[in-house]
Parts: sequence; C-alpha cells; structure tokens
Amino acid sequence: MARILVAMSGGVDSSVAALLLREQGHEVEAAYMKNWMAEWNPLGECPWEQDVADARAAAEMLGIPFRVVNFIEDYRERVVDYLLKGYAEGVTPNPDVYCNREIKFGVFLDLARQEGFDGIGTGHYARIVEETDGERAILEGRDSGKDQSYFLAMLRPSQMASAWFPVGDFLKSEIRAKAAEAGLPTAAKKDSQGICFIGKVRIQDFLKEYLPEAPGLIVDLAGRVLGEHRGLHNYTLGQRRGIRVASPESHTAYVVVEKRMTSNELVIGYDRPDTAGLYATQAILTHLSMAGTRQPADEAEIDARVRYRAPRVHIRWKRGDENTARIEFVEPQRALAPGQICALYEGERLLGAGVFAQIGGEASDG
Repeated sequence: MARILVAMSGGVDSSVAALLLREQGHEVEAAYMKNWMAEWNPLGECPWEQDVADARAAAEMLGIPFRVVNFIEDYRERVVDYLLKGYAEGVTPNPDVYCNREIKFGVFLDLARQEGFDGIGTGHYARIVEETDGERAILEGRDSGKDQSYFLAMLRPSQMASAWFPVGDFLKSEIRAKAAEAGLPTAAKKDSQGICFIGKVRIQDFLKEYLPEAPGLIVDLAGRVLGEHRGLHNYTLGQRRGIRVASPESHTAYVVVEKRMTSNELVIGYDRPDTAGLYATQAILTHLSMAGTRQPADEAEIDARVRYRAPRVHIRWKRGDENTARIEFVEPQRALAPGQICALYEGERLLGAGVFAQIGGEASDG
C-alpha cells in the first residue's frame, strides 16, 4: 500500500477520492491548495473559504489529517502569467491544463515527495492503468460525460508515475451515491464552474484589469471596415456573441475568423463552412508532451480532442522534430485557435498533447 497526499478541493469528487483510497488500504492525508487570492473581484465570488471549510469537514469525517498549503506565488508565476501572456500575444491559453502540470503535479507533487509520500490523489475523472513494462498510462474516465483526460494531456511520465485517480472508474452518479452513503458533507454540493480566481466575473472583465485596452478596426474578409473592437484579447476565434456588428444575413451570424496582431484588426466572416479561416483541415503542433512510453510512429493515424468536451476525431499524424508535428483532420474542425491544447489519443488511451501553433490550409512544417 502507498502513502498518498490527496488534493482535496472541497468538492464531492476529491472527497470521494480520499474515501476510496482509504478503503483501498492506502495511508491517506489531505491538503487544500490555496492557489489565488484576487486583488480585484467586484463580486467577491471566489468561494475558497467555503471550499476550505468543506474540505476540512470531509477530512475530519474520514479521520484523515488535513491542512492548507499556499501556492499563490507559484500559481501567479506558472499559470496566471502564462494566461495573461497568451492573451496579450493573441493566442488562446488553457490555464486548467497548465495548472495540472505546473501546480497539482508540479509544486504540490514535489511537496508530497519531499514529505515522504509515494504520490498524490485527485478527483479527476480519468483512469490509470499499469503497462506490462511497469510504466503507467492514462485512459479516459468511465463516465464519458465527465471525462477529464484532456486536462491531464500535458503531464509527463514522471508525474503520471505518482498519480492516483480513484474516481475515474465510476460514474458521477455513483460518486454522489458513494458520498451520501458515507455521510460526506460534500455529497450534494454543486460542481464548481470555471477558474476560482475569476469566479463569476467574465474573463474579459478580469483581463481588463491586467491588460491595457487597445481598440482597433473590425473588418470583413474583403477588408471593409464594419466597426471597432475593444482590444483583440477580448475575442476568440469562432466567437459569435459580443462582436457588436449586425450581420446583413438574417439567418447567418458573423463570427471571428482572425486576429491580426500587427495591424490590430479583428476579422469577421459568416458562420458557415465556406468562410475562409473558420474551418481547419490541418495544423502544426508545438511543445509536444508525451504522457507515456507508447508514442505514435513518425507517421500514423490516431485520434485527437481539439478542446474539452469535444469528441475525439480522427487525424493523420506526421512527426517533425522532437517538439513539432503536423496533423491533418479527416473532417474539418471549426474555430481552432493558436495556443489551445490538442490532446492526442489511441482509442481511449491518452498519448499526450501539443499546442496549436499554425492552423488551416496554409500550415507548413517550418
């Protein structure tokens, strides 16, 4: 049996993760990670104080030690700065993926190892399997509607070797039933939404406090000026709402198809398959991170998930150098954006991930 430090967030999933690991005979302790305290939040919606109380109550009910660990500075440097830098450069970052790699399975795992723990446990809906060579692999969670393997796609093999995901073998309904049966105080607690430091505040309002507004022109694909935008960091490729330009076609809305950083222009087009730049047939991935020893051949046909909750899609994979690859989609994909994470799969097995660098028909191996 192992000695495991559980990242307890105050929700039902991590509470049951601790319960299941204890039932399996492991020596379990729990910790709440304090990752961010916003200097600015007009609604005061970050519920970390209640989350700490709920996590502590669950740990006390389970009879396991509990504490709060402070990673605010690490989170600022490794996640928030990455988020702000990405938006400032016109790309679409995914802070949740990097929070897992840099915080939960970074500084939190380092802390656990320093204190003699064999690894950490979390409430992620994903499964760990042991390979015949002794290595570990991540599979999608049994509950396809809750699967969180996408958020684990940038983990390194050394991080996976010290991870436990006990809830991944269960449906969400079974986890809630398990929590209720055990009398856990988090059994009926609603799932948290979004990133805690943003809370119910819109991402645009958060960014406004840290990135200067830089208004510019909104143009169509022919270069005609249609309006003025509030700063390119406020928009995402494929976005329909909030453009504030009415479409002349009653049944077809305008969508964002390009952000031109050099000219500070927001390019919009009609939301339909023939609009240039809206649908991608290929892409270049950079910053490749392979989650296990089983890697695709230099040329292979595998699956990809282009965003969380998107279905897996079939791709043709061609490796470039150690950190890059070209992928071709069997079916065109809508509104992909540089900076987003592309998770790679072989069936339900997570292979790793890369970051979208170039997208569309003009991608090259350069």
